[in-house]
Amino acid sequence: MTANNTPIYTADQALSRLKEGNARFVRGQARFPTVQKEVLADLAKGQQPYATILGCSDSRVPPELVFDAGFGELFVIRVAGNVLGPSIVGTLQYAGEHLHTPLFVVLGHEGCGAVTAAIASKFHGAHQRSRIALLLENIVPALGELDPTLDPEVMLTAAVEANVRWTIRALLATPEGSARIAQGEVKLVGAIYDLATGRVRFLR
Repeated sequence: MTANNTPIYTADQALSRLKEGNARFVRGQARFPTVQKEVLADLAKGQQPYATILGCSDSRVPPELVFDAGFGELFVIRVAGNVLGPSIVGTLQYAGEHLHTPLFVVLGHEGCGAVTAAIASKFHGAHQRSRIALLLENIVPALGELDPTLDPEVMLTAAVEANVRWTIRALLATPEGSARIAQGEVKLVGAIYDLATGRVRFLR
């Protein structure tokens, strides 16, 4: 961050860094197997992440590894199903107002358990424990336009993407989100991680 709070990277540069990092990760050429003590000492003075990632809590999808990003480069929020809620929105607002990250990414993943549970709830009448049911209430509306006769695997793939797009629309509907994006201050994109290949597909 510069003295006038201008981000070091533009949103497009930040997105390019994520794509390049994921490409290194897929090739098995990640750059950060260890972190030097000097780096940690420098980071203790402050953070300047170039992107904020809202991702799923799934243990198989750690954003720092997926994007081959070092300590202090990503501001990461993780919750099952990469859903929104008051604390999540507040954390995203903090990233924009105080960390000035130019890029925000909603990162879903293939085979998401939370999305699978939401499908079971909406289309098959499955019941979950109360707190899980509350979580799924954030996903079920995203599935409204899906064809219930789809093959289960095709359905899950479509539902994962629909959930990411739903979250993006919800963020765009907030006054602060719509204003900052309209002014060109930040970029908001969706992405899907493939568990089998490690590749991230950015949505258009």
